[in-house]
Amino acid sequence: MNNLIIKTEGLAKVFKETTYGGLKQKTIVALDNLHCEVFQGEVFAFLGPNGAGKTTTIKLLTRLIFPTRGRVWLFGKENVDHTAMKKVGYLPEQPNLYGYLTGKEFLNFIAQIFGLDKQVRRKRIDVLIERVGLSERVMHLIRNYSRGMVQRLGLAQALINDPSLLILDEPMASLDPVGRKDFRDLILELKNQGKTIFFSSHILSDAEMIADRIGILNRGKLVSVGKLDDLSHSQTQPVEVTFIVDSSQISQIDLVKENVIVQGNRVLVRLDDKEALSSLLRQIDKWGGRLESIIPQRKSLEDYFMTEVRK
Repeated sequence: MNNLIIKTEGLAKVFKETTYGGLKQKTIVALDNLHCEVFQGEVFAFLGPNGAGKTTTIKLLTRLIFPTRGRVWLFGKENVDHTAMKKVGYLPEQPNLYGYLTGKEFLNFIAQIFGLDKQVRRKRIDVLIERVGLSERVMHLIRNYSRGMVQRLGLAQALINDPSLLILDEPMASLDPVGRKDFRDLILELKNQGKTIFFSSHILSDAEMIADRIGILNRGKLVSVGKLDDLSHSQTQPVEVTFIVDSSQISQIDLVKENVIVQGNRVLVRLDDKEALSSLLRQIDKWGGRLESIIPQRKSLEDYFMTEVRK
């Protein structure tokens, strides 16, 4: 992953909204001084709560809107260069596709925009239709598709030009569990082909499964970026301790109630950090208890995400 595919420097977007009958103007900072890098062959998950600025960032990357300040580079060229955009595949958050074409007609239209010749178009469309699971519905009008089918078709059109970089805005939002599994498998296939994937999501479990790195955006600012293991290890790690103690000693256990589970004479305690472990072990010895296990608890992406967003 030596080649830099996406780079943003001081990227900002400010919207101005007129209120109160045009008498007052409100300034909304959607994105504030974003510095971000994404490298070749990695899957980068761009996470954040609603309104954090994820979609604004993606629209800036794809030149659907223009920045108030800052710059964007794709493949080493500023994204004002049209040649860089030809190597990008894009899926918006809510694909709004023309309903009076069939799925196959729509993909053929998009392929023509990219200048693909008839033979290449036909072959690529057939492969993509099969890959996204639309073989049975591809000759139906798009207006009769479910939201999940529209999402699958949108993903197929994002891949029609065989892009080196795939930018996806909430790609799993309308998919059922089967569709999400298919999407994850496809992303990993594309990664193995050396492609770069940048996607936003609020489905943290899916991001945790497939992302090489994550970036967390909150209120327009990038508050954290890196590999999940590195980020979570930078925080205090909880520890789960299980021990056996005489039932007469149970009442003497003076710990936070929510962190203790008692089953007969077996006690499970979840400590917030390892610093409290030594104190608990001394106490277990005083009670005449027997230690069963000490298990460090790896923080999940959800744990880390909630910590960062609530700061």
